[in-house]
Amino acid sequence: MKDLLLTIAQGLVEDPDAVSVTVDEPNEEGTVVYHIHVAEGDMGRIIGKQGRIAKAIRTVARSAAIRKNEKVMVEID
Repeated sequence: MKDLLLTIAQGLVEDPDAVSVTVDEPNEEGTVVYHIHVAEGDMGRIIGKQGRIAKAIRTVARSAAIRKNEKVMVEID
C-alpha cells in the first residue's frame, strides 16, 4: 500500500524526491493511517481542484485495502 501511494504521488508532483509516505500503527478500530508528505509547492497538485485528486487517491487506496481486508485512511500533509 505504501508503495502504491508513493508511486501515485510521485507521478503527480514536480519534485518526486520530496515525496514520502509514513504509516501509523492501526488504531483501536483497526484502521491504518497513511500520511503523504509533499513539497509545499506541490500541495495543490496532490489536492487538485476542489479536492478531486485527493479524493481519487483515497478511493484507490480504499479499493486496494479491501482486497487485503484492511481499513485505511489517507492524510495529505
